[in-house]
Order: sequence, then structure tokens, then C-alpha cells
Amino acid sequence: MGFFNFFSKEKKETLDKGLAKTKESVFGKIAKAIAGKSKIDDDVLDNLEEILISSDVGVETTLKIIDRVKERISRDKYVTTKELNELLRDEISLMLTENDADNLADFDVLPEKRPYVIMVVGVNGVGKTTTIGKLAYQFKKAGKKVYLGAADTFRAAAVEQLVIWGERVGVPVIKQKMGSDPASVAFDTLSSAKANDADVVIIDTAGRLHNKVNLMNELTKIKNVMQKVIPDAPHEVLLVLDGSTGQNAFEQAKQFTKATEVNALAVTKLDGTAKGGVVLGISDQFKIPVKYIGLGEGMEDLQIFRRREFVDSLFGDKNN
Repeated sequence: MGFFNFFSKEKKETLDKGLAKTKESVFGKIAKAIAGKSKIDDDVLDNLEEILISSDVGVETTLKIIDRVKERISRDKYVTTKELNELLRDEISLMLTENDADNLADFDVLPEKRPYVIMVVGVNGVGKTTTIGKLAYQFKKAGKKVYLGAADTFRAAAVEQLVIWGERVGVPVIKQKMGSDPASVAFDTLSSAKANDADVVIIDTAGRLHNKVNLMNELTKIKNVMQKVIPDAPHEVLLVLDGSTGQNAFEQAKQFTKATEVNALAVTKLDGTAKGGVVLGISDQFKIPVKYIGLGEGMEDLQIFRRREFVDSLFGDKNN
């Protein structure tokens, strides 16, 4: 069964808490924009556009949302300001549906590939290694046999951090000495995982600056070496982005998707920031699904991104 069937009360509470600052910021501004107005007019739409852009939804996605709101108003003839939140929720949810952002399963449902290989990329400081640890925890909790590969050999702290996560979660970490060839670590990890019938392999890579082309080439080398062990590896190239950096996350996504074949995104650190709107923009603008969102420090605070629940949490559940 898919993740949607198991979206528990606890997960919803975590999501609501994680998006609280974004929701408070967005709705506080919307409330001021519509104060004293009974219907949605040009002034309200102009203010709404400014609010969405300032919430890091992004210019292109914001304009798309505004156009959809205008079409809805034109179709329905009269839409009151009281209906604005519901209208926004419906139109944004539909927009994300059109981008096919809701076809992800739970951690206990993997493609038939065995082992399923995930290569994790992203700049330093975005929460990459922590995300790997939380992924390992979630997969193991779902009954999967997980191996981790410490291919970020340029920073001793990165290897140590991954080893700590491995011990904490109870999964093996394959590593080599500081300064070793990252591709060699990936090769050893996949070889060991394959020999031991692992279900999931997660490979950490160096936190590369997104404007360093030569470092990006290293990712291609790692992928090529992986394929000597498992011909179609990696099955998932997961780019981790820090949601609290807003538009910088957009720029990193642009650069990484140009440099390597990213096919999944994780947006971290959404708790404690009012920039949660960046998830909407990234999900809309890139033809790559936002697969995971990070909502806190706890092991359980990494969730699979579900647009319905996300939008309901941000704009208010229809049932509330």
C-alpha cells in the first residue's frame, strides 16, 4: 500500500508543527492584504503576488498561481476574500498534481531493483549526512536491510558523522581512510551490499560547491564505477536542499540538475523557517519530484512529501 494510506495523526502533527512559521507568516500577510475588503480585486491579487514571492514560492510559480486564481474568479464570477485560502489550497494542489508530484510510496515499498541504490548529493551544510541517517532509520524500520557508503572522503568529519549515524541506526557503514578515492568507496559499498543481499544502499558524496564543474565531474566518475557492480546504479540520485535558504535552494537545484542526473529531491530544515513556500516552487519548477521533506531533528521528522497533506497543512484542511 502507498504512503497516503498510512498518513498517521503523528505525521500530520509533525507536518503542521514544521510548517507553522511559514503558515503564520503567509496568513498573517494575507489577513492584512484582505482587511476591509469583501471580494478579491486587483489590489488583493497584487498583494497576494508579493506575499507568495516573499515566501520563496518563486516568481514563475507565483505568477502561475495568480493566473489560476484569476481564471477561477472569472469562471465563478464572484469570489469573496473569505474563500481565498480555500481557493489557494485547491489551485496549488491541482497545480502540483499536474506536475505528477504525488506518486511516491512508503519506505516499505521499493522498486524491484535489489539492492536499490541511492546516491546523495548536495552542498555542505544542507543536512545531507543527517538526511542519509534518517533515511537509513526509516528503511530499516520498514524491515529493509540497509548499507551506507562513506564516499565523502574529503572531510574526516563527514565519515565520522556517517559512522555515528550507522551505529545509532544499527546499519553497516563501508568506509576507507581519509582522502581515498570516493569512487573506490562506492565500489566497495555496492560489492559488499550485493554480496550480503542488501535491500537499500545509500552513498554519501562530498558536499560540493554547485559552481565547481570539476567537482561535479567526480559524481559522474562515482556513477560509472558503481555500474561495474550494478549496471543500472544508481537508481536514485537524491539532491538535498536546505529549505531555509529560500532562493539559494533554487539556484543549487538548477546547477546540480545541469551537472548530474538528479531524479529526486529532499528539502530539509523546513521547521524553524518561514520559507516553506520554497517546496511549492521547487516542486512546480523542476521536472523532478520532491520526494522527502525534513521537519525537525528527530528520526521520525523526515517525511515522504505528499502534496495533499502539505498543502492542507499550509492553507488549512478542507475538513477544518
